[in-house]
Amino acid sequence: MPQKNVLQLQSQPAENPALPLRSRNWIERLWSTIAERGRKFAKIPGGDIDRVKRAELLTQALLSERGEASGAAVSRELLHVLRGLGVDERLQYFLFLAEAFHPDSGRLAAAATAYLADQTAMSAAMLFDAAEPPRQEVLRRINMAQGGTALLVHLRKQLQAFLGDHPVLGLLDADLRHLFSSWFNRGFLELRRIDWQTSAAILEKLIAYEAVHEIQGWEDLRRRLAEDRRCFAFFHPALPGEPLIFVEVALVNGLAGSVQNLLERDKDEAAQGARAAAANSAIFYSISNCQDGLRGISFGNFLIKQVVEELREELPGIKQFATLSPVPGLRHWLSGHLEKLELPPVKISNAERDALLEAAGVSPNPEAESELAAALVALLAKESWPKIPALADALKPVMLRLTAFYLTQSAALNFRIDPVARFHLGNGARLERINWLANGNRAGFRESYGIMVNYLYDPAMIEANHEAFVCGGAVAHSAAVEELMQQPRQNLLRRLAAEGIHR
Repeated sequence: MPQKNVLQLQSQPAENPALPLRSRNWIERLWSTIAERGRKFAKIPGGDIDRVKRAELLTQALLSERGEASGAAVSRELLHVLRGLGVDERLQYFLFLAEAFHPDSGRLAAAATAYLADQTAMSAAMLFDAAEPPRQEVLRRINMAQGGTALLVHLRKQLQAFLGDHPVLGLLDADLRHLFSSWFNRGFLELRRIDWQTSAAILEKLIAYEAVHEIQGWEDLRRRLAEDRRCFAFFHPALPGEPLIFVEVALVNGLAGSVQNLLERDKDEAAQGARAAAANSAIFYSISNCQDGLRGISFGNFLIKQVVEELREELPGIKQFATLSPVPGLRHWLSGHLEKLELPPVKISNAERDALLEAAGVSPNPEAESELAAALVALLAKESWPKIPALADALKPVMLRLTAFYLTQSAALNFRIDPVARFHLGNGARLERINWLANGNRAGFRESYGIMVNYLYDPAMIEANHEAFVCGGAVAHSAAVEELMQQPRQNLLRRLAAEGIHR
């Protein structure tokens, strides 16, 4: 659902005081009553002024108000004005917020001097308080208004579009991100299971927000909520009808190696029930963040761990928890090497090398170090290669080794690690398996040549894996992944033989 509709839904009571009281909960009625009574005490600017100027004056009035009722009246009026601003007017208002509410320089300098002279916990607290820009208090007071949280989330989404051209807005973005980290922390989030009995409004949003594997209408959604599937979402009390993030889970036997199998529209309910009963693995195959305005606020780590616990309690037969995940940075990373006709230092056997060169129609030349990269460029440029077994078979071992190198070496070598890998490895998962041609859709090939990976969440090892990754960049991985990174046995035996060593 478009964000503008979200705002309309969230703000309806505030924009329409005549809405019947029975349609509001008691907190909304109380807040509306206080705001209405506070109008006679508030300093609400009037006159013939443009909307941006009115919003600026209301913001300054909001910060200066001390009374609860008058503050409620001002904040309600400010929200009403902000909702009516156009794109250019929003930019003007964002710049106003970023530039007009800096910390008091004299107070900050005095607090810094006091801290340097006497570095105690009390002087540090005073310095922290002096360094906080008044802008954060403005945002807190906007948030207290009915519909204020939804509006601020929406404003931050719009703010993202202006950051490149207006670096000063980074100050406002940082303040919003800081405050959202507190307002949307795990203690406020509610995990709900989504099923076919969930309200149609929520299900519609599930279809709209799916960012990994598009849901093709209601019938497809029904399949994803079947007996051998699970779906969970996090909600926040300030956005009761809006999922913040959701995860789709498939109950299967063993690790899933192809997303096509998970997305099949099987309508046989008896077969779905049988699969659910026989399942020993829960596969997280789609995790979608729903609110662009909350970008940078992490919910996924809490979501996965809580869903694991929910599934362990509901389904004792589930012993393995893993993902089937994309590798969105793979193609970009490999393309950077291939443009220079070079390959990362992966360990490829002579047989794998010869097969790749033959498939590309290149004569082997041991002295040409770039020929293998040139062969890869030639084969991957053929859009039909996934459908030609000889080409796909020649590419497979080399591409799997490259993927293993990319996912395991990036963190240790300070490369820009794949974002999905960073998320799961940082949550304590283990890189378990790399799956060839696991995603046959166009986006899958565009990002990672159809390759997907399984990250395994072993409850007994999550904390140890997390510490090893965040502290030293170590990537926990399985023996199967390790084998892809080792010197192929054929090459090793030839090298030993050449050195006069026989095994």
